[in-house]
Amino acid sequence: MNGREQANRWRGPYLTIWVGQACSLVGSRLATFALVWWLTSTTGSATVLASATLAALLPEILLGPFVGALVDRWNRRRVMLAADGLVALVALGAAWLFWSGRIQPWHIYVVSLARSVGSAFHWPAMQASTSLLVPREHLARVAGLGQMLDGALQVFAPPLGALLLAMWPVEAILGLDVLTAAAAMVSLASVRVPQPVRAADASGSINPASLWSDVRSAVGHIRAIRGLTWLLAAMALAGFFLYPASALTPLLVAGPFGGGARELGWVESAAGIGLLSGGLLLSLWGGFQRRMLTTVLGLVGRGLAVAAIGLLPGRAWWPLLAFQLAAGAMGPLAEGPMTTVFQSAVAPEMQGRVFMLVGSLVMAMAPLGMAVAGPVADALGVGPWFVIGGAAYAAIGLAIALSPAAMGVEQEMAGPRPHE
Repeated sequence: MNGREQANRWRGPYLTIWVGQACSLVGSRLATFALVWWLTSTTGSATVLASATLAALLPEILLGPFVGALVDRWNRRRVMLAADGLVALVALGAAWLFWSGRIQPWHIYVVSLARSVGSAFHWPAMQASTSLLVPREHLARVAGLGQMLDGALQVFAPPLGALLLAMWPVEAILGLDVLTAAAAMVSLASVRVPQPVRAADASGSINPASLWSDVRSAVGHIRAIRGLTWLLAAMALAGFFLYPASALTPLLVAGPFGGGARELGWVESAAGIGLLSGGLLLSLWGGFQRRMLTTVLGLVGRGLAVAAIGLLPGRAWWPLLAFQLAAGAMGPLAEGPMTTVFQSAVAPEMQGRVFMLVGSLVMAMAPLGMAVAGPVADALGVGPWFVIGGAAYAAIGLAIALSPAAMGVEQEMAGPRPHE
């Protein structure tokens, strides 16, 4: 076997896992669409939908840093297998409740909570495993592949879910979720996932004091690399300003633009097509050699597109769709390289807890951002928040460009990594 063949040996194992996880994500998105629609059509209550959303957010916000510490202690392939198994088991139970006619709204809260727990374990395990499966020079392309999948799901999952609901009962769609989760487990079981030394040797015991020490070590690990601290602050602020704009999009469509469900579908599909296109671009191109330049381009471009949406006059549908597509396309360029930097900069045995610490902080910004954006939008209108949020998002990109620490993080991480 020549050197080129050896260098490419990572592709088969990684793509085997990726295809299985992509199947599972399709099933999960369809199941989520079916459950949300059932809640909407059955209760017609915004409070019920908000409660279901909160149930899906809380585990990852509250448990994230500690889950990450456990992921670093345990075998990561087993963690992902257990997470996929939990999704399959919960979907099977929910399918039985629908089939037997015993389903109640509170059951959906429990389902959302359990699925979120599975996601809280699965995501950091997959991200941390990726940096060991994939050579460093290909991490940006792999991140683009993930963003491309997210875009494709955003475009196709809602209409496919609506089509399946017209033909099948909810329990059949949940059964499909069980099958796709099983496919992900089969693909995982067929591939060897490398483990860092600590994850391979650790006993996996749960000691509260030790777990808290692991969380503190993750904070120290980030603080030791000055550029990562800047990037973490930027990611948190970006979530604070951008998440409310996404959540307020239905009000923008129904209010100033006077549209309905069909028009909202167009707008969401445009964003999904943009996300798909941006992910494909990043996957093929890989971004600038200096990754942070790609992130700056994505942040500034996305922020300007969102701000432009807030300035549009009502009924300007084609410009709205164009700016939604542009904002979606800039997303992978903004986020993919940052993920790659964290994967490259953080020691493999630390990545589970670091990724979940970062994820929890960024996700916690969503309800905080909504708490501020809601009153602002009520007082000034939905459009002004898009302008405020988009301008702030672009400003974050410019602040990174002007920060030697943030722009120099790749040079900083080229030296010896910090140890616990």
